Amino acid sequence: MVGPAASRDLCTDCGISRSSDDKRCGRACQFIKPDYPDLETRVHGRARDPQRPDEVHFGPHRRMLRAALKPARADAQWTGITTRIAERLLETGAVDAVLTMAPDPDDRWRPVPVLVTRPEGMAQCRGMRMGYAPLLALLEPARAQGYKRLAVIGIPCQVYALRALEAELGFDRLYVIGTPCSDNTTTERFHEFLELLARETDVAADDITYLEFRADYHVELRYRDGTKRAIPFLMLPLSQLPNDFFPLTCRTCVDYTNVLADITVGYMGGEGEQWLLVRNERGEELLGLLGDEVVTRAPGSAGKRQGPVKGFLANVERAAGGLPLRRMPQWLRPIVGWLMPRVGPKGLEFARARVEMKAVETVIHLRREMPQRLKSMVPAHIWKLVAPYALTPVPTELPVERDTHASGREDAG
Repeated sequence: MVGPAASRDLCTDCGISRSSDDKRCGRACQFIKPDYPDLETRVHGRARDPQRPDEVHFGPHRRMLRAALKPARADAQWTGITTRIAERLLETGAVDAVLTMAPDPDDRWRPVPVLVTRPEGMAQCRGMRMGYAPLLALLEPARAQGYKRLAVIGIPCQVYALRALEAELGFDRLYVIGTPCSDNTTTERFHEFLELLARETDVAADDITYLEFRADYHVELRYRDGTKRAIPFLMLPLSQLPNDFFPLTCRTCVDYTNVLADITVGYMGGEGEQWLLVRNERGEELLGLLGDEVVTRAPGSAGKRQGPVKGFLANVERAAGGLPLRRMPQWLRPIVGWLMPRVGPKGLEFARARVEMKAVETVIHLRREMPQRLKSMVPAHIWKLVAPYALTPVPTELPVERDTHASGREDAG
């Protein structure tokens, strides 16, 4: 039985506060005092290298790929790579169980944590859910049921806590499949967004069965009757959302690309396909499970990110200062919506833009709402990402120096 969540400041309810020792949050939470260089070194054998292309943006990785399952799986958010890897882990006996999310029986958009032990059980987990879910609360039940080899599919705040506690969890083998994340909200708030979308499109909110933000500057909607619709970002009713629609945690998250996963499976750099970051040897093993079911190729990159990031920065500064967002005239939105997929950044440049936007957002909102947290929550590489946009730290905002050698001796003991 999963216990109630403990009251926490800046909490996304990863599940650790619901465990038998909720005090572990203090050393496991990415919103308290994260240490990415140390954990990257523990997980990947090294921290991100500023001399290696794109590691400051995306974290340590061996290679990046565009990828697609052929054929795509029915009801998958993209082509089904994440759930297929998990199926293969169960089919081959590499793990005893997969810890992931499934839809709540009463609300298909609400995520609930589940332990899947049979390959066919992964089918229920396909697709996107929106809302907090205490995934890691099932770590102790998994261990109590005798599962020694576990795969976990999680978003960055869940994966950070998992890695911070990995050494003490007692699993013989752990595979981590990460998905990128930038903005989450409660399931209740997400339903408010669906209602706004429904009014914009003259379709009942209950008829929307799928939603995805795509790299071509459109949101794809699918409906109960099988029809689809793509809406340009600029035509979304985002300006109608309340200021606190996205909580401060998600507005100050520094790990869009899930850097502590063995393999990150997303879309930002995929140009219509999926985007894989194979981060370590175990990530190579996970991708290898797919064999010739997956088609891969090198990712592309085009356009320039600086203009969109500067525009985003200006809007975030206005929003953080309590001012209304600048709204584009209605007559101009379809024109710009048509232009953006043609002239905006694409592929890896699109992914770099989104990571820089998140870095900018983190600094601005923490300065406004919790300036005392900057030195503990913002790692050094984030300051490198925002430097081109005239965001530089004062001495009191710089990361706290940590004694990594002492940390290593403690772990060894």
